[in-house]
Amino acid sequence: MVGNDNRRIAIIGAGITGLSAAFQLKKLGFKITVFEASSRPGGVIRTVREKEWLAECGPNTLLETTPTLKQFFKEINLESRKLYSSPDAENRYIARYKRPIILSSSPIGFFLSELYSASAKFRLLMEPFVSRGRGEESVAEFVKRRLGQEFLDYAIDPLVSGIYAGDPYKISLIHSFVKVYNLEAKYGSLILGQIFGARERKKRQEISKANAPKITFDDGLQVLTDTLADYIKDSIKFNCEVSEIIKTEDGYKIVLKNSGVDSEEIFSAVLVTSTAYKLAEMNLSNVGKYIDLSELEKIEYPPVASVVLGYKREDVKHPINGFGVLIPRKEGFRILGAIFSSSLFPYRAPAGYLTLTMYLGGAQNPDIALKPESELIKMTDEDLRVLLGVNGKIAFAYTALNKKAIPQYNVGYGKFLKLFDDVENSVPGLFFAGNYRSGVSLSDSIHSGLNTANKVAQFLEGHKE
Repeated sequence: MVGNDNRRIAIIGAGITGLSAAFQLKKLGFKITVFEASSRPGGVIRTVREKEWLAECGPNTLLETTPTLKQFFKEINLESRKLYSSPDAENRYIARYKRPIILSSSPIGFFLSELYSASAKFRLLMEPFVSRGRGEESVAEFVKRRLGQEFLDYAIDPLVSGIYAGDPYKISLIHSFVKVYNLEAKYGSLILGQIFGARERKKRQEISKANAPKITFDDGLQVLTDTLADYIKDSIKFNCEVSEIIKTEDGYKIVLKNSGVDSEEIFSAVLVTSTAYKLAEMNLSNVGKYIDLSELEKIEYPPVASVVLGYKREDVKHPINGFGVLIPRKEGFRILGAIFSSSLFPYRAPAGYLTLTMYLGGAQNPDIALKPESELIKMTDEDLRVLLGVNGKIAFAYTALNKKAIPQYNVGYGKFLKLFDDVENSVPGLFFAGNYRSGVSLSDSIHSGLNTANKVAQFLEGHKE
């Protein structure tokens, strides 16, 4: 498919979704312009290098779940810079009794583990006999019904915190974990669904997120967004906030605010990849029919602080031999979990040292994320001394705050998804993509950008003059 240079496409937002879409559309031959409200590309992806220390201020890893992603990295010439996580760092831990306990991936290991009580293990065996649910449920309601309270407290609660920084009592199952929902709907059982669903994923050449290879790049995840931004560098306009989109006879008029000065540009199609709360502020009242996106401001975006700490290897009692540890709310720690960054990938710490990445705040305790930097470091260090046996001084510290971090797919989220569908169906040429619509992981966001870019291309190819 080859685009037409006379058909210009506006992409609003230069996060990973917008950059991925821009790459795809430029590859297809279309003329694009990317408008970014901030002074840099990449959105929440930001890597800080201080001598031999490396800190990720947002996501830490990317899951290579499909052949599409592998091909994408080849096309942007990042194969040689891609790093897979160390095979020696596959252990996953969950905190219980104030210490990390390995989460076993084998049935025998699970039943021998001290992570769950005998009654919880027996309850799991009864799961295939639990009847299907009715209507939309929260994750907590679903898990208590099928697996019981203990699995909610010590498996799902920390998982929801790790993925969404969310609250399982508010997060919607069907919108946040649709594949789990579909397992029950299709097979009537999570256990049976896992067995038969694995065969179907293999046929589709898909890998479950739990088993997908974890990757980054030699100088952090920002390598990815910097590479994409460089590919379209002549097409990005920074410090440009889109305040209004107007439908015209020729397409769409974009009204911009740049350093306080308004300007306008005309495009044949518009792809919006900015955050939902930014969309809520955008004026779309003149796009052919009255469109009001102010409802999107109700989507919850809790604050999340990341704290990266470095220690001498000899000052940490725990072997740090895995991906990291998730922390249930019932354990009473302030941190949501810890990623063993320097065990996962090389070039994260000087020789003889290690780095750990922790997150605080989220939907369950948002006020903690807003504490002063010194207090965040202090409480994180205190938690690690109990959890991992840290007994030395901090050798490196870096903190970052995202005041509106991850969109929460709470119960009732379907009304927001329907709103996007309704607008796209009623206003041809206007498209939406991002982590508020197609999943919150980096791999989800890349797929969202690539897939929506193809839809934009198909739309324009079908409307050639």
